[in-house]
Parts: sequence; C-alpha cells; structure tokens
Amino acid sequence: MSKTLILFSTVHGQTRKICERMAEVIRKQGEDVTLLPLSEAPPLSTYDKVVLGASIRHGKHNSAVYGYIEKNIEALKSKAGAFFSVSLVARKPAKNTAATNPYMQDFLGKSAWRPELLEVFGGNLDYRGYTAMDRNIIRFIMWLTKGPTDPDTKVEYTDWRKVDNFAREIATMEKLCP
Repeated sequence: MSKTLILFSTVHGQTRKICERMAEVIRKQGEDVTLLPLSEAPPLSTYDKVVLGASIRHGKHNSAVYGYIEKNIEALKSKAGAFFSVSLVARKPAKNTAATNPYMQDFLGKSAWRPELLEVFGGNLDYRGYTAMDRNIIRFIMWLTKGPTDPDTKVEYTDWRKVDNFAREIATMEKLCP
C-alpha cells in the first residue's frame, strides 16, 4: 500500500473540496492518504506520492506554493508527484487542459518541479461568498471573458468525473526514476 500526501492551497474552499473527493477515490483504490493544507505540510520522507492542488486568485497561484516547492524540491523530485490548478478560466473548453491552461503554463515556467501528472479543473463561482472588492474584480473578469456577471450567480464548474479520473491515475502512479 502506497502512502499518498495531498496538499492544497485554497482561497474559497473549492480546491479543498476537490482534494477531499480525490482522497476518497484514492482510498477506495487501497491507498493510505493524508490530506492537509499546504501550511501544515509534514516532512515528505514517509510518503511515496505527493499531490499538490492550488487555486488561482487574481490571476496567480499563491506564492506559498512556489516557496514550498523551492524548499522541498529534492524531496519532491524523489517522489511520484501530481499537481493540479483550479480556476474559473478552466471552465472554457479551450483552456481546460494542462497544455492549454495559461495558469498551468505559468506554473511550469516558474517551478522547477515536474510532476508526472498535471491537470486543471474549473472552480466555483459564488459572487455572494466574495468580498465586495473580489466580487467586482471577478465580475469584471467574467464580463471580459463572456462569463456570468449576475451578482446572484452561483455555479460550480468542476467536472467531478475528471477529478475522479485524475485521482485514479494518482492511485496507480509510481516513481519511475530513483
């Protein structure tokens, strides 16, 4: 039985929700899973696999994601790894793959870590759950990108089947190189 560590960086909770679902799926495959916020990350020595999920806020991943990777790069390189990004941009078919998502490409340009698996998921849009400033910024971005701007909008863009498939891939993942 492999030991998998799932770490997440989230703003409004959708990335955590995705990680919780992934943990369930991976456990059903017979794996031992630990799920924690990035801020509570334990030493990696006892884990076989590391999964990191990060949301986008104002067009960027949290700087703590890059700091964590930089600090732990050698340990991360020695483990089977997966990274996924959660954003509203990924709601669009032309931007919902690791190869076509601008935030994933930005991540790959800034990070020395090259995990075996990469994925992007659509996030959750809930204007009522945002501060006034965030609501206005996101509504403006949605207006620019032809998304919903009604302040009562609440829509989840996460493709749960895609999440489940990614989790099953993680469950079968093994580090190929020492």
